[in-house]
Amino acid sequence: MSKTYILIFTFILSFSVSAKRVLIDPGHGGEDCGAKAKLWQNKRLVVICEKDIALAIAKKVKTLVNKSNRHTAYLTRTIDKELDLDKRSKLADTIKADIFVSIHLNAATIKSSNGFETYYLDNHKDEVIKKVERAENRNGSNGQEMIVNNILTDLIIERVAPKSKELGQAVHSKLTSILPKKYKMSDRGLKPGMFYVLALSKRPAILIEVGFLTNENEAKLTISGKFQDQFAKSVADGILAFLDKNSEPNLF
Repeated sequence: MSKTYILIFTFILSFSVSAKRVLIDPGHGGEDCGAKAKLWQNKRLVVICEKDIALAIAKKVKTLVNKSNRHTAYLTRTIDKELDLDKRSKLADTIKADIFVSIHLNAATIKSSNGFETYYLDNHKDEVIKKVERAENRNGSNGQEMIVNNILTDLIIERVAPKSKELGQAVHSKLTSILPKKYKMSDRGLKPGMFYVLALSKRPAILIEVGFLTNENEAKLTISGKFQDQFAKSVADGILAFLDKNSEPNLF
């Protein structure tokens, strides 16, 4: 066998071993609008839904990951349809995803609340974080909390949490390198979170809160195509950095 064929075979073999599958989850959908904002556009009041912004950003992330030609990204939903948390997480098994990335937007009763944050799958006792969990977990089915607790005990703490945190660090570092300077957004940090959709995916997983729709300035910002492009690029860059570093066949 010639040296040329050996090199080609080696390249193909190494790519097949290191190539990973990413499942990107745009939050909410269908009748579930998620967080809402009311903005004046063209002299009329328009309702902006979290589900639409999350889907727009998720599609951009998918495109960027796939353009790398190193890994493959998929979406839990490609259109505006309702999908319960259990179905979202089961898709991760169906496509044999290596990591799970859920994209959301935040809301708060205090209108001045602002900034972006990233949650990695792990347990905690933080009451502030638990409020965010309740908002995102509200369409989980009965009994899922018990399932989540079992998964956290048996699987996440031992196997998934460390890689989830590493994934979160990779993505969040890309976000913090751009958003505070370019858009004056507050960095709310990288935090542990017990979200149903992450725990039920049973693999390294993170949930990103893009910004607050209840903050008028951030609501206007997050519907901007240019902002969505930049946010998606930062997320995709973080995902690719994590996957390129973790080239082993099995991440969990």
